[in-house]
Amino acid sequence: MHDIKWIRDHPDAFDAALAKRGLAALSAELLALDEARRAQMTQVQQLQARRNELAKQAGQAKAKGQDAEPLFAESREVGAQLKALEEALAANDPLQDRLAAIPNVLDDAVPVGADETANVEVKREGTPPTLSTPKEHFDLGEALGQMDFETAAKMSGARFVLLSGALARMERALTSFMLDNHTQDWGYTEVVPPLMMRAHAMYGTGQLPKFEEDLFKTTTDYYLIPTAEVPLTNMVADAIMEPETLPRRYTAYTPCFRSEAGSAGRDTRGMIRQHQFSKVELVSIVPPEMSQDEHERMLSAAESILKKLGLHYRVMLLCSGDTGFGAQKTYDIEVWLPGQGAYREISSCSNFGAFQARRMKARYRPVKGEKRTEFVHTLNGSGLAIGRTMIAILENYQQADGSITIPDALVPYMGGMTKIER
Repeated sequence: MHDIKWIRDHPDAFDAALAKRGLAALSAELLALDEARRAQMTQVQQLQARRNELAKQAGQAKAKGQDAEPLFAESREVGAQLKALEEALAANDPLQDRLAAIPNVLDDAVPVGADETANVEVKREGTPPTLSTPKEHFDLGEALGQMDFETAAKMSGARFVLLSGALARMERALTSFMLDNHTQDWGYTEVVPPLMMRAHAMYGTGQLPKFEEDLFKTTTDYYLIPTAEVPLTNMVADAIMEPETLPRRYTAYTPCFRSEAGSAGRDTRGMIRQHQFSKVELVSIVPPEMSQDEHERMLSAAESILKKLGLHYRVMLLCSGDTGFGAQKTYDIEVWLPGQGAYREISSCSNFGAFQARRMKARYRPVKGEKRTEFVHTLNGSGLAIGRTMIAILENYQQADGSITIPDALVPYMGGMTKIER
């Protein structure tokens, strides 16, 4: 959500920021809506003042024994007008609706570009394995007899998988490994959040209204979470935090649910893009002056998982055309998949600035004891996607006989198992 006061003061800067995303200038439209809204609020204040004045005059008339009924009649009429106007304002706010549909202003460091081809590589880490004829993860998993798409499809349709045996254990092992890393090494607080959210929570983090088609909704008006970002960030919704309670860092393992409405025909085989997948999420709530450093810190926390697992990856700074709706700046971590012969996203770490906090009314006091408040900054990132991490392990640690060597860091979490065989 954008600050209309800032747009009033900086209309040209706002339009320039939208142009970086390839959007037309909107400040004139927004300021016209703002002017109309303020005129309505002025009318409300005038009606309230008139009602108060009539009440005062009626009281004085009654005290003098005069007929106050005409004043009471006018007061009732003014009250009816006031109620109708207040209800109309509460039910329909074109300005807020419009602001809610406009993406965040980008950080100055974000490169301009139309799509992912303009993303900028920041660095590479690790060394890819040398494999003569690498196979893709689904061929490996099916050959092991522990990755079953056919049975899952019979029960649930496309874009689901059934894991069993050592691969099922690997999902559990990766979850514990990641949570231990983030809580013990990076100071995140582990959370077990709800998996179903009301609309206001989805609105707060920016999933609604723009991305409703990507969500699964129940018949009782709950939304299944697309990521733990939603409940973790909403933990501070409508809160005013004291300065000593920041930064706040949360991590959670959850299943995630996405309709993948815009991905027809993409990654139809395997576990890359599914309706249900598991992820360990990272969320930070910080004062504004900390958010840039916190972004780099969160990226390092996510990278540390790949380093410990010995997986080769690169970090990409997303361009303006590839940066998500609510983000100011995003790093994608892309892991090397030998079976595909390509880098694929395994984590996305974003700084949202005050964009989500303004929607959620999440504030803090810069100085303890003072009434003045400011919006916090929020950040989130994958730390990591469990399924894609499993894919990376299968493809990078595959052996010629079809077995999978387990990375040393994961062996204790696999009960001492060092190899997965059929």
